[in-house]
Amino acid sequence: MFHGADDQAISPAGQNDTWIRLERDLTLETFSGGTRGIGVTRDGAQQTASVGVTEHGNSAVLVTLTSDGELLDRRRIDLTDSDLPTHPHHHEGSWAVGRYRNSPWAREVSLREAIELVERVRESAAKGARENLEALAASVPVPITRIAIRVCPALPPTIEECIADNRAQTVADSVMYRKALATAAEALGWSVYWYDRERVFREAAAAAGCEDIGALLLALGRSVGPPWQARHKLAAAAALAGGLNPAD
Repeated sequence: MFHGADDQAISPAGQNDTWIRLERDLTLETFSGGTRGIGVTRDGAQQTASVGVTEHGNSAVLVTLTSDGELLDRRRIDLTDSDLPTHPHHHEGSWAVGRYRNSPWAREVSLREAIELVERVRESAAKGARENLEALAASVPVPITRIAIRVCPALPPTIEECIADNRAQTVADSVMYRKALATAAEALGWSVYWYDRERVFREAAAAAGCEDIGALLLALGRSVGPPWQARHKLAAAAALAGGLNPAD
């Protein structure tokens, strides 16, 4: 239920003992002036929200759900400046050590230049993650307390080693972006849940208490309209699973 705190139809004591008169669960949303209020559950606890993340290159889809599964926000974000490469480990780093040199887009770059470029992209990603998560937190009506990000594989400890390792260089950029989001979330006081893509839909079903998670995700998509693609469903499932597993 929604109402304004300045609503003339409600007396100053209009919310007193509300819960005594309720027969079913209710979330009460109060708006004070132009400010969105905070959802309150039947036992008086404050409603919170979880963010699910599906990353792709330097961009990510974020889906934000309340603790009772209501969709609050869906957005796509870019983490780095447009003049920077999106895969510096995989592209420039590989060219620096002789990989993919015959590809038509390859160019001459030294290992030192490739490492410096990775550092620049990492700094830009950290800034972009911080600014985008702060903007998200400011735009939803309940406090965000959790974020669910795809689990990262183990990598060598240095940029140079990641570039040199044939397996690591293929995933190092994605891991860099995921860790930037995790660091920014922790700075905001959010807990980070590292989800496994193979298990997250089962965990989401358990969190929602339903057998058909596909139908639930489809209904969420209908509530917000297009676009609602596989990446949005994965992010929503991650948000649900993160609510069930608030900390790693």
